[in-house]
Amino acid sequence: MTSRLSRKAEDYLEAIYGISLEKGHARIRDISKELSVRPPSVVEMVKKLDEMGYVVHKRQEGVYLTPRGEEVGRVIKDRHETIKAFLILIGVPGPIADKDACVMEHKLDPKTVEQIKNLVKFVEEGPDRPVWLDHFDLFCRTGDHLCRSEKPLLRRKAEEMGVE
Repeated sequence: MTSRLSRKAEDYLEAIYGISLEKGHARIRDISKELSVRPPSVVEMVKKLDEMGYVVHKRQEGVYLTPRGEEVGRVIKDRHETIKAFLILIGVPGPIADKDACVMEHKLDPKTVEQIKNLVKFVEEGPDRPVWLDHFDLFCRTGDHLCRSEKPLLRRKAEEMGVE
């Protein structure tokens, strides 16, 4: 779907999509602020995206996504949110997860993203937090796998954390 687009173009469509969800359209200054780029750079990219049929730029009104642009923006935003949720699930701090999701969203195969999304949804919609996530958290802290450990100190640490 987005193979013709550069990562930069995808980032713009994702940003325009997010802003449009909130405001109905995006202005050059909104996009500039969202992406931390100068307005002249935004104007240049918006012009290219307009020529490619992803947006319509109406001077003094704003930037509007075409159906094609909206689809790409939605897909990229969904990929980003999925990958970020997965990274947070495995203990990556939010700001780092957000930054890394920006890189990964452009490189992963759609099937990989689909499976990550399924895993995140499976964990989030479960009735309780899976025990293996607590084991993983303990592993990240200690470097030892609780299921294979004979170390009394690790067992005690696990009990203190409420890990079975």
